[in-house]
Amino acid sequence: MIIIMERGSTEEQVEGVIEKLVDLGFSVHRSTGAVHTVLGAVGPNEDFDAAEFAVLPGVKECHRVIAPYKLASRAFRPEGTVVEFGRAQIGGPRVAVLAGPSNVEGEAQIERAAEALARAGATFLRAGAFKQRMSPYVFQGLSEESLKLLRHAAERNGLLVVSEIVDAAQAPMMEQYVDLLLVGSRNMQNYPLLSALGRRQRPVLLKRGPAATVEEWLTSAEYILTGGNYSVILCERGIRSFEPPAHTTLDLTAIPTVKKLSHLPIVVDPSQGTGRRDKVAPMARAAVAAGADGLLIDVHQDPDGVLGEGAHALNPAQFEELMAQLRMIAEAVGRKA
Repeated sequence: MIIIMERGSTEEQVEGVIEKLVDLGFSVHRSTGAVHTVLGAVGPNEDFDAAEFAVLPGVKECHRVIAPYKLASRAFRPEGTVVEFGRAQIGGPRVAVLAGPSNVEGEAQIERAAEALARAGATFLRAGAFKQRMSPYVFQGLSEESLKLLRHAAERNGLLVVSEIVDAAQAPMMEQYVDLLLVGSRNMQNYPLLSALGRRQRPVLLKRGPAATVEEWLTSAEYILTGGNYSVILCERGIRSFEPPAHTTLDLTAIPTVKKLSHLPIVVDPSQGTGRRDKVAPMARAAVAAGADGLLIDVHQDPDGVLGEGAHALNPAQFEELMAQLRMIAEAVGRKA
């Protein structure tokens, strides 16, 4: 249930509504916007009349939410969520660019990557220290040593760090080095991991599973939000289809769909989403035009020699050219890059 308080409602009125919700067995999540305070009530109790809350002092509107996601719904935070990182943000007027090699392979490699990305205008350095692979014979990452190299390279070049988490037990260690924790598509429905991240306060980038509907994706985000961590960013990375020329079909219709249904910002991954280098730039341009809040792009100094994945990675020159194009497109749609 979503309860919107009147503009100028008092703290006593807000607390009175919260107290009644708690007495009925609901857990209450409060969102204070520029104009209204919104209360999201989540719980198993179906034996109540929403009209009882609509007439309480200070209440403007009361809505029962039928969708399985409550806190991820647009009604909970109508103005939209902006995830802050100090000197950067995702969800605001500026389109964020998160880029880097799929894996940290060594100090020289990640240092060169960070320099090239910063020069082109990226905000986040993304590389994997722990990788989940379908084959046990593919490069799996270098673990904590990778994170140390990643942090050092990012700080030297004024970048923030994104890296994938595959186990909740890694969170305390990863938070020493990582600004944004990435949950990969294979873990989109790893509910124990999502719940654990909800109890922490580090921002989370949640990738869509290759066979997941938008509703299932938002419901997975709900597991993080119900824990009290509202710094959640969605990432569209392609869904399974019948098209053989691409690794997956990048679902750009998810951008306006998510914008209508949810307040969460959305980032698009055209690299994993297509699986082919020649398709990355066109889909990145289209994603910004469609309203994406950010892009996640694989960039490698030597894509053909990368350990594990390289067919979808751009080289630094291609990335720099793409960034120049994205600035023009962002400006045309009222954004910045």
